[in-house]
Amino acid sequence: MASRPDRTLPAKAVAKAAWAVRALGLTSLGAAAGWLAYSHLVIGHRMPLPPALPGRRDVLRTRVGDISLYGSGPADGRPLLLIHSINAAANAYEVRPLYRHYAASRPVYALDLPGFGFSARSRRIYTPRLMVDAIHAVAGEIRRRHAGTRLDAVALSLSAEYLARAALEQAQDYRSLGLISPTGFDARLSGRGPLGGNRGSDFARAAVDVPLWGRPLFDALVSRPSMRFFLEKTWGSRRIDEGLFAYDYASAHQPGAEHAPFSFLAGHLFPTDATRLYDALWLPVWMIHGVRGDFVDFRHAASFQERPNWTIETMPTGAFPHFERLGAVARSYDTFLAEIG
Repeated sequence: MASRPDRTLPAKAVAKAAWAVRALGLTSLGAAAGWLAYSHLVIGHRMPLPPALPGRRDVLRTRVGDISLYGSGPADGRPLLLIHSINAAANAYEVRPLYRHYAASRPVYALDLPGFGFSARSRRIYTPRLMVDAIHAVAGEIRRRHAGTRLDAVALSLSAEYLARAALEQAQDYRSLGLISPTGFDARLSGRGPLGGNRGSDFARAAVDVPLWGRPLFDALVSRPSMRFFLEKTWGSRRIDEGLFAYDYASAHQPGAEHAPFSFLAGHLFPTDATRLYDALWLPVWMIHGVRGDFVDFRHAASFQERPNWTIETMPTGAFPHFERLGAVARSYDTFLAEIG
């Protein structure tokens, strides 16, 4: 006699599945609650932070907040301004090799952009306009110190777009522009969108900018494994600069360190008109980028290659070639400056 199927099996399976889902949910909630508590009660948010660069460091009182400005080198000569990139843990250490190299021969300056390093890290929406105004304030102060001499300025990554706008708005401040691994030449961030606009989502920023969970989310983003992962993507190699890694970690664990990165993650710091900005530049432009890592899409750079005021070079490096091949980068830049006289 054939046995009848056990009709209780489906019900048992459903019950087990439901129990597993509930257990997973409770585990996830428990893990989230544990991380919130760990972030607020255990992780240090006032780590010791020495100056990123040698020399003198001043704090400029500006209408966009306090701006930290490093300076070194001889008193005479044409000043060089170096501008770091934008990311979750950005700061002036990113220009350290160039700063130390050129301090031996000319006045050199580097700022912490608003929301980073020793500059004001207030809770507000950070935009390209804010960054450009900070560059204007710093450029004006440097020219004041050097009898109105026009600057050479070099910016990294996304900050290249801010420097381009600053030079279009106040061309009298600059003799030349340097762009290292600039954004805005790739398929995603190039564009001829609204002038002066940004790609920000107020909803996305509001969702993360909640004290209860905002700082814990940021702490996860700037944990040591996460930061090493992103630097390796920047370098296109596991051989990152350990000094930068250590300083970035300390800089990201300061009061208010999450505010500017939240605007970065929500898109507010990305201009909509990058291609328009670069198209309009008439000052001499030096551009260099690497070929390794996740930041190697420069498909639209070819249209600038033949322009008489543009010099574009590539190097077998990641996105920060000045850390990997400082001598070659400096020789390329010096040749460019010698040619523009």
